[in-house]
Amino acid sequence: MQLTGQPIIILKEGVERTRGHEAQRSNIAAAKAIAAAVRTTLGPRGMDKMIIDSTGDIVITNDGATILHELSIQHPGGKMVVEVAETQDDEVGDGTTTACIIVGALMEAAERMLEQEIHPTVIAQGYRMGMEKAIEIVKGLSITVKPDDVTTLKKIADTAMTGKSIEQVKEKLDGIVVDAVRAVVQTVDGKLVVDEDDVKIMKHVGETMDDAEFIRGIVIEKKRVSEEMPKKIEKAKIALVATPLEITKTQVKSKIRITSPDQLGAFDVQEKDTLRQMADLVVKTGANVVLCQKGIADSVQYYLAKNGIMAIEDVPEKDMLFAARALNTQIANKPHDLTAKMLGQAELVEEMEGVDLVRISGCRNPRAVTILVRGSTQVLIDEMERAVYDGVRVVMDAIEDQKYVVGGGSVETEVMLRVKEYAASVGGRVQLAIEAFADAFESIPRTLAENSGFNPIDKLVELKAAHAKGKKRAGLNVYTGKIVDMYEENVFEPMRVKVQAIQSGAEAASLLIRVDDMMITQRGEPPMMPPGGMPPMHTPPMG
Repeated sequence: MQLTGQPIIILKEGVERTRGHEAQRSNIAAAKAIAAAVRTTLGPRGMDKMIIDSTGDIVITNDGATILHELSIQHPGGKMVVEVAETQDDEVGDGTTTACIIVGALMEAAERMLEQEIHPTVIAQGYRMGMEKAIEIVKGLSITVKPDDVTTLKKIADTAMTGKSIEQVKEKLDGIVVDAVRAVVQTVDGKLVVDEDDVKIMKHVGETMDDAEFIRGIVIEKKRVSEEMPKKIEKAKIALVATPLEITKTQVKSKIRITSPDQLGAFDVQEKDTLRQMADLVVKTGANVVLCQKGIADSVQYYLAKNGIMAIEDVPEKDMLFAARALNTQIANKPHDLTAKMLGQAELVEEMEGVDLVRISGCRNPRAVTILVRGSTQVLIDEMERAVYDGVRVVMDAIEDQKYVVGGGSVETEVMLRVKEYAASVGGRVQLAIEAFADAFESIPRTLAENSGFNPIDKLVELKAAHAKGKKRAGLNVYTGKIVDMYEENVFEPMRVKVQAIQSGAEAASLLIRVDDMMITQRGEPPMMPPGGMPPMHTPPMG
């Protein structure tokens, strides 16, 4: 900027600025690129991505949030799309790929409208109106599910886990996931609530996937402190202690002057008595298992073992808190606070063969449970963990909302047709934006058809024809290519997954399309100044 021939510096050196249509095109291109990166993973027949990081670690997955997290996107507009996926994952646990595809499709539609000189504010308004109508339609299509309807809940879990690398054990995992979630459901203010932290997914390499199991308790990655202690205890009474079962150093610097062997002997006897008293405090409560957050002295270990007590030391605080919830009890701050009433009860505590794992199972009225997944390789159990996590989260969503919808692109097709009808009643330029919003939902059944090896145009025509005849649950069977009733095919998804994907996708697109100026502060050395004194205007690097 110049005033009376004198340049005025507004931005410091090293700031890259992109304005007007160029900024909009940059954000549109970033959103489309991210959608393209994950779209081939959509659906049961979607492909996997192999991602190798700078350390050489390999991740093989078709989970949208995981892929985008591993890619380390740099473009600011692209980062917002990644945030949509992460929010989708945090809020509902599934549907991340769907959300990204919707954002990409909405940005692509916006690009065409911008070329027709429709103002970004009008586009954003149309997208918001379309979003509200779409959510209303999805809620109208929802079906009620009871929290004790195990069969339906298993089908919801099955849909979320289909397409992962665990097809051969999917039926077993369905039951495990539903049992685990139902075990920790609580009623708060008349509503059913499930805390995702109450279901711990524990993974261990070395066994087959068939060995996955549901444990009404906790698995701790430790072993008993002494070989003299029992490896297995039935009808366990478990004490949780936060402080060390040993004599710790004082915070104050002090010295004990010993001038004779008798004094040394007396000091040693007193120390042993103190340690014996610690052990006796535990024994008197009737406990036969001890979980200690800190260390256990050798003498205490000896006395505990002598009384047939299994002890585990240095248990992480997170595991201690989880154990307290699983056992429905509390942690004693120190051995002197421990009472018989504070002991948690479990049917079995055992050190598992060949591994440093202690399993506490059969807890009474647990408020936290564990799913133990196993596999032959780390890559496999990582993907298995992601599949189980998706299954757990969708069952939680279904139990809390007691609502689900059918999948296979049926909801998106119905939304597309009904929002277009709504757009005709609005009129004006906003109508064009609402129609474009509706058209964006075509990308989901289109992508499902492409990923399954079918002609997307043919399948879209068939889907629209079926829905035009009133078949609201008609969707694409990705294995046969036929348009069928997805309710009869048992393809169920929580209503919350669809609503969140529509809402976060529309809001992100509305926000991005209104950006007409990007200013990026570059790190390191400022760019070379060209003749004239103004820094060059470059488009930010694409993610």
